[in-house]
Amino acid sequence: MSAARLEISRANPVARLLAALVLAVALVFSVDWVSALTALVLETVLLLASGIPLGRFLRRSLPILVAALLTGLTILLYGQPSGRVHVDVLLITVSDGSIELAIATVLRVLAIGLPSVLFFADMDPTELADGLAQVLRLPARFVLGALAAFRLVGLMRQDWLYLGYARRARGVADHGRVRRVAGQAFALLVFAVRRGAKLATAMEARGFGAHPTRTWARPSSLRGSDYALVALGLAVGLVSVALAVATGWWNFIGAR
Repeated sequence: MSAARLEISRANPVARLLAALVLAVALVFSVDWVSALTALVLETVLLLASGIPLGRFLRRSLPILVAALLTGLTILLYGQPSGRVHVDVLLITVSDGSIELAIATVLRVLAIGLPSVLFFADMDPTELADGLAQVLRLPARFVLGALAAFRLVGLMRQDWLYLGYARRARGVADHGRVRRVAGQAFALLVFAVRRGAKLATAMEARGFGAHPTRTWARPSSLRGSDYALVALGLAVGLVSVALAVATGWWNFIGAR
């Protein structure tokens, strides 16, 4: 296991979040292929240096890849035409301008979306909540409530199955699929509200809402390596933008 991977995997979740955020902000203001491709190349270097298995990274990145291709296809077929027109059938128009814009869009979606997989791989939600509350000073009630809700998401599928079994046992789910799903969804909503109310009361009784003297079992703070990770994300974004400006491909979205 390389030292680079240790730094990324042990970095504070807030540092990973900020690194992905500054990179996205740097890339979101232009639609050009130079800055996006530059960011992708630099992100690939970071991926190889991180030690994350390539197969696992690709599997986790599959939804982003599919979304990028579908977005590019939409712009390719229905984008504003410019330059030479290659295909013009009904509402579909493929031109030089739509091809260039589609390529730039696909690259940009990948350049913005893939760092989330790189930085957020194997992130512990509890450590993220600790960082949001202690480092970014977000309201503890909101952060801990969101963490508790996230922890209970996995129970919803189990509750759905048990509700289905119970309704079948009572003979109320034998006919009408739409009516059955609607009734079961409402029952699940009622069950979730009741559980949330009980959990909120239990957390309040245990002092989770204490302010401003609450304590934390796991202190969270930013170290030098965390600041270096944020600076690395900022550097990737700035280098990509600088190269696009230097080559004349920078295309600010406000000017379109």
